Amino acid sequence: MRRLLVVVPVLALSVALVGGPSGTAAEKAVVRHSPIAVLKASQSTNWWGYNQGVLEPGKSAFHSVTANWTVPRASQHKKGEDEYSSTWAGIGGGCLDTSCTATDNTLIQAGTEQDVIGGKPEYSAWWEIIPAPGITITSMKVVPGDRMHLDIHEVVTNSEVWSITLTNVSRRQTFSQTVPYASTYGTAEWVNETPLIIGTDSTGFAALPNLTKTVFDLGTANGANPGLVSPEAIDLVNADSGNVYAVPSAPDRDTDGAGLCAWATSCTVPSS
Repeated sequence: MRRLLVVVPVLALSVALVGGPSGTAAEKAVVRHSPIAVLKASQSTNWWGYNQGVLEPGKSAFHSVTANWTVPRASQHKKGEDEYSSTWAGIGGGCLDTSCTATDNTLIQAGTEQDVIGGKPEYSAWWEIIPAPGITITSMKVVPGDRMHLDIHEVVTNSEVWSITLTNVSRRQTFSQTVPYASTYGTAEWVNETPLIIGTDSTGFAALPNLTKTVFDLGTANGANPGLVSPEAIDLVNADSGNVYAVPSAPDRDTDGAGLCAWATSCTVPSS
């Protein structure tokens, strides 16, 4: 029996960016990852990448997702501001279909962080089950160019017990965690994000640093090739101006990955 999906209204979220020079309150900000903030179909104010939903033709509830990517290099985009980006895959939190008239409000995820704080790049790995706060994986070193592999799956179908395994393949470091979590199984995604920044002076989606292209490849959903299609692509858009400033490429040749480009309005398909 398919679980009843819990959905939240689609809102165009417009919030102030948080960023400041070293020594300001933004330096002590709390980073939180969020479900998609929809502007309209195929456009978000905090995600860019690929999102599959259970209401798309031929899709079913999502009980597992895998991803492979290379950690992008971050650099300062705008002098004097702190900038944040997250690369991850997960289950939940996205659009239930390509029109994005409804979204999923649960999310289990893990990935890497590429931030610029006080003008200096910082990298880390983390996992999160919304609404609980994200947890940094302090045992794992992350630097640009490291190859990452992520596996999130329900231990037994409909058991609400999940296994999260994140591996830094380049450094042969693996983190594993088993957690109880009541997912609605509504979406699967492979994305970059400007996370929510909670500071002492204001709260909002982070400013985005410069990033080298992120390439996802050899992804799966429910143990099979996800068969990504272009209507599942999500662009990152400025909520105030409506300008697109980060985009995914078309799916790669074997439809299990794509490139993600920051500060761009087009992105080339990676070879695979």
